[in-house]
Amino acid sequence: MEKLFDDTICAPASASGGALAVVRLSGREALAVADRIFRGRTSLAEAPGYSLHFGTVCEADGSQLDEVLVSVFRAPRSYTGENAAEISCHGSSYIVSRILFLLCENGARMASPGEFTQRAFLRGKMDLSQAEAVADLIEARTASAHRIALHQLKGGFRDELAGMREDLLHLASLMELELDFSEEDVAFADRGQLAWLVSKVLDHIRKLIESFTSGNAIKNGVPVAIVGNTNAGKSTLLNALVGDDRAIVSDIAGTTRDTIEESCSIDGVLFRFIDTAGLRESEDPIERIGVERAYDRLTAALIVLAVLDLSDTSEAILSSATDVAARTAGHQQLFFLLNKADSVPDTAISEARRILSPLLSSPGRQALTISAKHSVALEELKSLLSSSYRDLGVGSETTLVSNLRHLEALKNASAALTRVQEGLRTEVPTDLVAQDLRESLYHLASIVGEVSNTEILDNIFGQFCIGK
Repeated sequence: MEKLFDDTICAPASASGGALAVVRLSGREALAVADRIFRGRTSLAEAPGYSLHFGTVCEADGSQLDEVLVSVFRAPRSYTGENAAEISCHGSSYIVSRILFLLCENGARMASPGEFTQRAFLRGKMDLSQAEAVADLIEARTASAHRIALHQLKGGFRDELAGMREDLLHLASLMELELDFSEEDVAFADRGQLAWLVSKVLDHIRKLIESFTSGNAIKNGVPVAIVGNTNAGKSTLLNALVGDDRAIVSDIAGTTRDTIEESCSIDGVLFRFIDTAGLRESEDPIERIGVERAYDRLTAALIVLAVLDLSDTSEAILSSATDVAARTAGHQQLFFLLNKADSVPDTAISEARRILSPLLSSPGRQALTISAKHSVALEELKSLLSSSYRDLGVGSETTLVSNLRHLEALKNASAALTRVQEGLRTEVPTDLVAQDLRESLYHLASIVGEVSNTEILDNIFGQFCIGK
């Protein structure tokens, strides 16, 4: 693995367009390479770590390119664990490209996406779950997503896994000991105690698996399906929630034939609002596809906004509400939005609430009177969305799984431990139980990168931005 660190890499480490930019180098010869283009009071190769140096970057003919500040980091006390330098220059794209060119002319090469973090992982500066958290931290769009990524970057997830693996390793060692003395028919552990330990770890893993729904919602946005009959005001509601004319609004029924998705942050939480085609029978094959997609989005959403048109008959309102309610599951939040309250008498609103009352008896269901067109009760709706987000457990301070690779590893570990649990219960031979136990340990170890292959690593770090 040491061969991976023989060269020096460089890349821009800041977004273009700012007043200042940062170019990053890492590798055994990073400081020597930087010295070849830098002119300052002190040689960077002789400078102590954690020091800052003012000087100029010069072209090959000695002409000045820019005045810069260079930060020096010495192995192993750097992000990558190698010698490293960061050149802070003016933000001109020309200056940045020339510095990168000069560095490559003097012994460096351009870094691949995620290569700095990959080197940090391979040098043991962080485990794989922490390395993936770096990418999540960069991409975080809300306070909640930032909090999850930072918790994982600090090793919160790693520490939980370490505790479970320690328990399982203790169990595995006892089983391996029994296998070593199988001829003597010696038991080194009480089977009841072992079963209790497996059950404890399995419960923990299952809770982490269940947290993926919330963790994924934080990372990618809480999916909110806006459904209802044609001309109920769904597109108007979407535009009001996101503060933009994102969807076409028309009195013509069936204007929206496909899903329209837009995100916005409410109280630091990212919500993905999905406007759908009106729910009705249609002879138009395109509109029928749109209706099918609307039902698909309804099923997949964590929160469903059923927009009901108060100007419709009581029968139509109840029919629409009953249809949506029948298609929602217990884990979903369902809000009946009595829309167009500005255009009907109070008696119509009271009647609508009366006929909906039987549908509100289930947990997670509420009704709210609104006018999407005039933004009536819009802030109250946003408050309900925010509180529902908390009800879903998204705001929890505990570890939440948001990475699909982690989820699959946890599921595989859970399946293996379930077989261990059954094997202990039915007195399956120790060697078979031990094999399932080793498999569960393997899957847990794969999350932090203690077992991995080059292809997996290349796939993970290839999704990073260049310079990180």
